[in-house]
Amino acid sequence: MASVSPVPAATGAGGQAANPQQFLTDTDYESMPIHWNDCEDYEIIRKVGRGKYSEVFEGWKVSCEDKVIVKCLKPVRQRKIKREIKILQNLRGGPNVIQLLDTVRDPGSKTPSLVFEHVANTDFKILYPTLTDMDIRYYIHELLVALAFAHANGVMHRDVKPHNVMIDHSQRKLRLIDWGLAEFYCPGTEYNVRVASRYFKGPELLVDYREYDYSLDMWSLGAMFAGMIFRKEPFFHGHDNYDQLVKIAKVLGTDELYAYLDKYDVQLDRHYDGILGRHTRKSWHSFVNRDNQHLVSPEALDFLDQCLRYDHKTRITPQDALQHAYFAPVKASVPRRDGNTQQGEGFANVSQG
Repeated sequence: MASVSPVPAATGAGGQAANPQQFLTDTDYESMPIHWNDCEDYEIIRKVGRGKYSEVFEGWKVSCEDKVIVKCLKPVRQRKIKREIKILQNLRGGPNVIQLLDTVRDPGSKTPSLVFEHVANTDFKILYPTLTDMDIRYYIHELLVALAFAHANGVMHRDVKPHNVMIDHSQRKLRLIDWGLAEFYCPGTEYNVRVASRYFKGPELLVDYREYDYSLDMWSLGAMFAGMIFRKEPFFHGHDNYDQLVKIAKVLGTDELYAYLDKYDVQLDRHYDGILGRHTRKSWHSFVNRDNQHLVSPEALDFLDQCLRYDHKTRITPQDALQHAYFAPVKASVPRRDGNTQQGEGFANVSQG
């Protein structure tokens, strides 16, 4: 059934990360052939989502009656489609990464679609308010496992947000989905800053710093985590990209922002002259109240503080985060994935440029 030949994860023996230079360049995956299967073996049940680049449906495979998720791609450059497929191939079999099952195309409309494993997701707006302290620790841990694997395989997700984290709470199963904005990382490369969703954009994107790296994903995870433990979704609620940085500065401080800009020799857009103001850094404790105090601990605030930092080079990595004290109860209760290593362990650290 599979239309894309299995590609082993780009790691060597013992989970050692491959050299990012070994990954396909844009030109390489532009020339990569895609084998499109016929879509007649799939039937659509209902629409479950839509985005800028696709519409998503729940469906089933007729021959075996397995439920699947079908992502119908809107007209977009072939390069983008091939990049997403190549990344999904490279990450195939990775923990908590959504699995690509098939690539199909409608013979009439020629609309391409990606077929994925099915996850019985609960909308985060319904699920998150019900989560316990232990639930949040567990699911953030599982998300870190996915990011540790992706980063060790040279891939930045670049769109981490609640909408892209599917959770089947009854099975305690998490999958990181939508790798359409993901990109292979190569040190020293300048990347497009028009990635990630506004509420989860790192400061580097908002100040047009293009030489960012994997640490962008850790800011996005941190913003998501803050929303979960403080019961404030989204945590940074900007009305546009300019206001988004203002909202961040009101928490992390303007002096700290200017120190970050100076360090990386970044000129702030003149538009901020009239809207940024001066703000003193807030304590994370100031966001604790009667409704969320049961979700907040010293370990949670320390972990959050290591994620939400202006300076991307000082943010905690997924690999190090998995060893953080906040996740100790999870590591004590979650069975190992194999006989030798705890979840997330065994992935090599990848330099963040």
